[in-house]
Amino acid sequence: QVQLVESGGGLVQPGGSLRLSCAASGSIFSIYSMSWYRRAPEKQRELVASVINSEITNYADAVKGRFTISRDNTKKTLYLQMNGLKPEDTAVYYCNAKIQTRAFTPSNIYWGQGTQVTVSS
Repeated sequence: QVQLVESGGGLVQPGGSLRLSCAASGSIFSIYSMSWYRRAPEKQRELVASVINSEITNYADAVKGRFTISRDNTKKTLYLQMNGLKPEDTAVYYCNAKIQTRAFTPSNIYWGQGTQVTVSS
């Protein structure tokens, strides 16, 4: 069974920084992509950033220049370095991954439970 566990959320002042982590564990053959989503109060879940094949990265316009997504393949861990945080970044952040659990089988989508990020003075 595959598990994604987020950590690193918390309360931070505007302009501050925070680093989120997402550790993948279980039966993992390969990871095609990993992403960070977030859901702010009264809003739908939105894609924040993604990394495909540990190389291609994409960012939502709202976080470009402030957030950096990275992946440590040896630790099977995804990171989101968040700098210059704004109150509008307040949300529950979710880790998402497309994972193949064994060879010659289709990949599946997995979600973490989420970690709360609150940006407030």
